[in-house]
Amino acid sequence: MASPKKKLQGLVAATITPMTENGEINFSVIGQYVDYLVKEQGVKNVFVNGTTGEGLSLSISERRRVAEEWVTKGRNKLDQVVIHVGALSLKESQELAQHAAEIGADGIAVIAPFFLKPWNKDVLINFLKEVAAAAPALPFYYYHIPALTGIKIRAEELLDGIQDKIPTFQGLKFSDTDLLDFGQCVDQNRQRQFAFLFGVDEQLLSALVMGATGAVGSTYNYLGKKTNQMLEAFEQKDFSVALNYQFCIQRFINFVVKLGFGVSQTKAIMTLVSGIPMGPPRLPLQKASREFTDNAEAKLKSLNFLSFTSLKDRNLEACS
Repeated sequence: MASPKKKLQGLVAATITPMTENGEINFSVIGQYVDYLVKEQGVKNVFVNGTTGEGLSLSISERRRVAEEWVTKGRNKLDQVVIHVGALSLKESQELAQHAAEIGADGIAVIAPFFLKPWNKDVLINFLKEVAAAAPALPFYYYHIPALTGIKIRAEELLDGIQDKIPTFQGLKFSDTDLLDFGQCVDQNRQRQFAFLFGVDEQLLSALVMGATGAVGSTYNYLGKKTNQMLEAFEQKDFSVALNYQFCIQRFINFVVKLGFGVSQTKAIMTLVSGIPMGPPRLPLQKASREFTDNAEAKLKSLNFLSFTSLKDRNLEACS
């Protein structure tokens, strides 16, 4: 059975794929990106080529090169590099899984195929099993995101007996707001050392109460330090402080959601906060507007999110 160096837990940044203005991948800044996550945000795990990374908008060769760059630049700096290898084609997904194993990734994750859809749990597991088998030494994670895939198979149902079919199964990236389903995933698998990684950043504290062992999200690219402070308060059972941190984070997310928030806007915010050029998204996505960026910058400044990473001992008044 595959076993990671250590359990995947804590914050996992859903990485952005940097691009040049003409739409080519800007590999040259990924090393700087790694250093920024580790040194400025305190985030040492990454989830590469997922939704935030526009993985399904990249060619197979591009996905391979992006994975290689993160594994290479993250060596001895990052704790775990998990590569999303999901694709509409089983063969492509298997190719990406095998490649992830060859380059020394720490795990693979797979989204459900969403054009010709699996219609029940058994069909979906059969697909996942074939992908996992292409990298039998790597921990395998299922990426549950029904709002985008349209696959309504509940995660609780999927996890029932999954390790009997997929011995390398190690956990779940749960990107859905259904806390009943998430809670039952945890409750029904207490005897197993699964990683329960929550994927809705603005609801993370609720998921922690229900047993989340970590989180995968886009905002941890630039709000990782603030979220880590929330995790620390939660671990210390200082729930009032943890709640204040969650509300602080929610103020920003709520603000940008009302403006229209997605991958394009995430790239703009990351560029603004980190100073690392993330470039535009790939079509059919459109570049974030100047108006969005200006408004987001003003909100970040009002919450002191543009400066807190370089200041020590900043208290919760920064969120007032």
